[in-house]
Amino acid sequence: MAEKNRRSPDPSTWQPQTRLIRGGTSRSAFDETSEALFLTSGYVYGSADEAADSFAGGPERFVYSRFGNPTVAMFEERLRLLEGAEACRATASGMAAVFAALMAQLHAGDRIVASRALFGSCHFIVSELLPRYGIAHQFVDPGDMEGWKTALAEPAAVVFVESPSNPMMELVDLEAVAALAHAAGARLVVDNVFATPLLQRPLELGADIVVYSATKHIDGQGRCLGGAILGRREFVEKELQPFLRHTGPAMSPFNAWVLLKGLETLPLRVAAQCRSADAIAAFLEGREEIARVCYPGLASHPQAALARRQMAGAGTLVTFDVAGGREAAFRFLDALTLVDISNNLGDAKSLACHPATTTHQRLGEAERGRMGIGEGTIRLSVGLEDQADLLADLAGALDAARG
Repeated sequence: MAEKNRRSPDPSTWQPQTRLIRGGTSRSAFDETSEALFLTSGYVYGSADEAADSFAGGPERFVYSRFGNPTVAMFEERLRLLEGAEACRATASGMAAVFAALMAQLHAGDRIVASRALFGSCHFIVSELLPRYGIAHQFVDPGDMEGWKTALAEPAAVVFVESPSNPMMELVDLEAVAALAHAAGARLVVDNVFATPLLQRPLELGADIVVYSATKHIDGQGRCLGGAILGRREFVEKELQPFLRHTGPAMSPFNAWVLLKGLETLPLRVAAQCRSADAIAAFLEGREEIARVCYPGLASHPQAALARRQMAGAGTLVTFDVAGGREAAFRFLDALTLVDISNNLGDAKSLACHPATTTHQRLGEAERGRMGIGEGTIRLSVGLEDQADLLADLAGALDAARG
């Protein structure tokens, strides 16, 4: 094998696109071009002393794939470089990331303040699961700055938000809420999945921790589950890592390899999806069958100015209300021939769902109403199909929605 004489690169000098291709790469002795897939649960030691030293905190090495794996480590480092975080840990799913990010730092008697506009499972964790452990919670409407000030006038341990929110595309002023959270003694945790690390930089706006469902745009092709938690090294190593190590929400090495491949094309996919989402939002706003369009890129969005200030693009999702309620919404969905009905998002294929009967069904009508989710609400995840074909499919479905 040829002797290696090339200098080690400095990823800090690279642009984001280069980091997504090259960042975190760790080649084995075989000098492979593509990242190696280490499908192994355990690792061997040269001696009993070496094994004992490894478990006693000796030289850093892989000891068990529930704790760490070379392929997973490459994914963590690549995403860390993109996000600009000090450390990253991967999890088996996005919900595992949310739960671990919260539970690793919350204790009985603590208080969490959260945006009311949360994905159904996130809402369940805050409103039903955490109280079982003696953790109090308070919800605030995402755009209600007076509400945030009131809620954070008292001490809190964690503030948790989605921005933009699922599914109504509401934004939280991350810089302002971060300042309030820190004054109350809390860390700000931001679910950044709708914006992706390309369109919004929560850590630069004052957030302490960022979580992702890598299942969405990072994979981008509907192949596997994954999640990630990013933040300061001290939090990740001293609080998060012990929680992950002993509770076991480990990412599969195979999934990490798939997600590494997804990161390589993330900017190309998100840019194309955003262009189509912009055009679709404008198209829907001009249709008489549509009662409301929720998209941060539209001038009609009540937080359009905030979106321009803290996001580099409006995103790949468009939420809208079909006039006529559930019956009209179902007629619309059933008439789609190109767009699939699915509760996933961030896929190369365009997907649409009815949140009131799927992703947010268990919240109940009253809570959905407080979040702005109506019986005619549709969430559309814009994919990579030709824009003209998507517009034609939506137009035909809207014609059918009239009944």
